[in-house]
Amino acid sequence: MTNVPFYNKRTDPWLLVYSPMPVVYIFLIYLGVVWAGPKLMKHREPLDLKPLLIVYNFTMVCMSVYMFHEFLVTSLLSNYSYLCQPVDYSTSPLAMRMAKACWLFFFSKVIELADTVFFILRKKNNQLTFLHVYHHGTMIFNWWAGVKYLAGGQSFFIGLLNTFVHSVMYSYYGLAALGPHMQKYLWWKRYLTSLQLVQFLLVSAHTGYNLFTDCDFSKAMNAYVFTYCISLIALFSNFYYQSYLNTKAKKM
Repeated sequence: MTNVPFYNKRTDPWLLVYSPMPVVYIFLIYLGVVWAGPKLMKHREPLDLKPLLIVYNFTMVCMSVYMFHEFLVTSLLSNYSYLCQPVDYSTSPLAMRMAKACWLFFFSKVIELADTVFFILRKKNNQLTFLHVYHHGTMIFNWWAGVKYLAGGQSFFIGLLNTFVHSVMYSYYGLAALGPHMQKYLWWKRYLTSLQLVQFLLVSAHTGYNLFTDCDFSKAMNAYVFTYCISLIALFSNFYYQSYLNTKAKKM
């Protein structure tokens, strides 16, 4: 049984994978931007990024749909189990296709750090919550480790769910960026948070199940992912309560 992440060099040549240091530098720069950005923008007018946001969000939709397709189709062609799936460390076409999907998913998390930059430039500082920074900042480390040590196997389940959720999420942001006239069509915003919570619950159940079964996949990674998802469930539940339930109660 694999209790420690196995390692081989299949993914080492790929961008940002060989060493953790580039990801560490990206993270430190990210924290620096989060700290300094609002201060630098304090006496400046918010930037109008409408054209950029429309292109960015719908590009992320296309990227998410493509990754969802790759995770789904490759897992089906490889006869993946949705309960327990060890990593195929071979260089077979399907194994490498899944590994590449995992790398692209990791790289998409680096790109998504731009979400924070756009908030700062538009002076949407109320969006710079602990939840936002924690989620964006930790995901790049989580998936660096995933691509380095566990590119494939049941890691695909996380990518499959998350790319589906992000396809919906960035569709919402893209439509919202079109202008105020779209707001009447965006009544379903609160359900995005519900969808994210369902995602975390499914991943928690999936990893939790494999902590107590004889599954040839890293127990350490399953334990970490389970704990991480519990933290996200707590944070997103609080966000949902404060944004929708508590606000409704105050209006009554």
